[in-house]
Amino acid sequence: MSTTSRSTPVIDTADVVSQLSGLAADGDVAALRAARAEATRYTQGSYDALFSPDVVGLTLDERLYAAWYAAWLTPSVDAARFYRERLLTESHDRATHAAALDRIVASGPAAVDDTRLAAILAHTHLLITRAAIAGPKELSTLQAAGLTTPAIVALSQLMAFVSYQVRLVATLRAMNDPKLSDGNAGAPREDVSSAHAFTADTLGWKAWLNTVSLDQATPEQLAVLEASHPKAKTSDYYLLLVHQPEILRERSGAFNSIMYAPGGLSRAERELASTVVSRVNGCVYCASVHAQRFIQLARRDDVIGQVFANPDTAGTTERERAIVRYSIELTVHPDATDNASLEALRAVGLSSADIWDLSQAVAIFAWANRLMLSSGEPVFPQ
Repeated sequence: MSTTSRSTPVIDTADVVSQLSGLAADGDVAALRAARAEATRYTQGSYDALFSPDVVGLTLDERLYAAWYAAWLTPSVDAARFYRERLLTESHDRATHAAALDRIVASGPAAVDDTRLAAILAHTHLLITRAAIAGPKELSTLQAAGLTTPAIVALSQLMAFVSYQVRLVATLRAMNDPKLSDGNAGAPREDVSSAHAFTADTLGWKAWLNTVSLDQATPEQLAVLEASHPKAKTSDYYLLLVHQPEILRERSGAFNSIMYAPGGLSRAERELASTVVSRVNGCVYCASVHAQRFIQLARRDDVIGQVFANPDTAGTTERERAIVRYSIELTVHPDATDNASLEALRAVGLSSADIWDLSQAVAIFAWANRLMLSSGEPVFPQ
């Protein structure tokens, strides 16, 4: 049982994804997670880092409000209930917070009297529902409400993590109890193609906030950069995220263990799924990077052109089309993921282990895209 400095005990957070998914420790679905032990460990490590007392700039209450709102908006009934209960359990005034949560459900962030919390929740709404339109103006609003760059980085990481977490839970629940489905897969999807130029060309990326200078970085920050990516010390992306080094450490571990783990679903198919998710979410930079990686691994670019033109119909084989369709569904309607979603993949030859690899790749780009979209912009070659 986790504890804080308050006398009130908190709910069990030993393995939140398993708890939300209702997994039996000795079940077949739990075994899939155990087979990808590093990804499982870093997922829980990311949760622990995001809600650690060491996070700079955001109070625990602010983080729990934002996580609850992100889950509620997705929607993920179980995750929203979990974060609501943790907030109320750890609060000094349960009744006051419960009433505030009810007002937010009824009227949105404007119902909050605290202008700083209202700004946090408004930004949460943007990142969960329309991350592709985020820009420097939204970050300026957070700064005007008193959030520092480390606080904004923590908030962005938190929103992106919850987006990742709920998609893992949706897949595991479907695997664990295939009858479960709370959503409507027929709901419309916003097409962002008219607003962005998707390309497999090499792009740059620049942050909208101040990054950490290497000559002023702490030994911990330097160590995290070195472990995260070979080019992290020259990347605006990593130099921004390292304002919160422990969160970045766990996030990089999760990303690398999902995308580069040996065996299971092919690397090319993981990169295809990543490109599809990035195209659907409107992340031009991520789409360019992972389109290139697919082309390098598969030695062809035909399906990439189809994904950029219209992901709804993309795929050169039945297997590719099934992977693309599932990637879109889990991205847009995670609450609608059910047995039919998984059977469509099994019908084209994916094993349960392949499906879990695919689902983790889709979920990690719910995280990656939101970080990229809310923190900076792509730089096109001159």
